[in-house]
Amino acid sequence: MLYIIVIGCGRLGSYLANSLSRTGHSIVIIDKNQNTSRLLNSEFSGFFIEGDATEFSVLKQARIDKSDVVVATTQDDNLNLMVAQIAKQIYQVKRVVARVFDPNREIIYRDFGIETICPTIISGEVFLDAISVPPAAMGGK
Repeated sequence: MLYIIVIGCGRLGSYLANSLSRTGHSIVIIDKNQNTSRLLNSEFSGFFIEGDATEFSVLKQARIDKSDVVVATTQDDNLNLMVAQIAKQIYQVKRVVARVFDPNREIIYRDFGIETICPTIISGEVFLDAISVPPAAMGGK
């Protein structure tokens, strides 16, 4: 069982928190907006902290020093990078993963030893694969 902190309780963060909680991991999710906690389902057994994940008091409340993994899932690349850097450099979290929308920023994250998931690149690759399928294979002319 891992102790995982998820930053951001939007569609992605809540999905991860619900899924990871269901598989038995210990989850804390941090979001500035208490209303986002409604996205956590009834099976979610973790904790929700309302607060700014760039504030040390909020991270201490989440017990970041005990975490195995920190995942930054907000829609703000700068916020994700800042939280990921804090987790990696100050709290020495072993595994830090951050969502980054701008593909040009991925190198910055990687220079800090932060794993990235770039939905822009992932979606782009899926679209390119779909476009490269010959029309005959899709039932077209």
